[in-house]
Amino acid sequence: MHVKKFTIVLIGALLNAIAMNLFLIPANVYTSGFAGVAQLTSKLVGDYTPYEISTGILLFILNIPVAILGWKQVGKLFTFYSFLSVVLMSFFLEIIPVQALSSDILLNAVFGGVIAAVGIGLTLKWGASTGGLDIVALVLSRVKDRPIGIYFFILNAVIILTAGYVYGWEKALYTLVTLYVTTRVIDSIHTRYQKLTAMIITNKGEELKKAIHAKLVRGITTVPAKGAFSNEDKDMLIIVITRYELFDLARIIKEVDPKAFTNIVQTTEVLGLFRKDIG
Repeated sequence: MHVKKFTIVLIGALLNAIAMNLFLIPANVYTSGFAGVAQLTSKLVGDYTPYEISTGILLFILNIPVAILGWKQVGKLFTFYSFLSVVLMSFFLEIIPVQALSSDILLNAVFGGVIAAVGIGLTLKWGASTGGLDIVALVLSRVKDRPIGIYFFILNAVIILTAGYVYGWEKALYTLVTLYVTTRVIDSIHTRYQKLTAMIITNKGEELKKAIHAKLVRGITTVPAKGAFSNEDKDMLIIVITRYELFDLARIIKEVDPKAFTNIVQTTEVLGLFRKDIG
């Protein structure tokens, strides 16, 4: 399992680096999150100072304090794979040459956004993240009890406004295109929602409860259920999770009861006790 997860994180990091070095950076179109901050900062330093520092190095430096914070506040395994994603992405950004495949800025914005989103979506789907803002937002959301999306919006707004002010508003508009495409593709691969409710119909309620509790620190509500066609008694387990736990939950269900029927729905708000650590 860890070999598969490492492979997915590796592929995700490679796709993100390809998107940036072959599409976004040559076109001066910016991606989201810490990668966008590193990209924009590298450009500003190169243009307005006698020094140069690469996007890959900056991305790695920015994520060191974030990794320390995540290790203490978010969870060791999640932070390890997220920081591994950052290290691999920084490495690929250094070895892949910055070279434009097209002179059309719109093609660069769209294809760069799609390729990056595939990398991010795969990484999220396998229970990790691309580091940076994901970890910061999780910690801030837990401390301030506000939606994670607010922090993504604020940082991305800063990137767009800075790029627009310094390099022209056309660049900012193309950056918006990239961010929109990235969001839509990530949604289709993984999920945009930060909290999800899983309703699991199973014949193995007790075994599934024990397996979930062994991996996730989440409350589970059990409701008696009966199959309308088979008239068979079943259990319905209801559990609220974060999007980062979806991979682990799906794997547990597949191992314990592959025939279980599971419905995953968006959770807009949770009232009451909800543990926000993700293990």
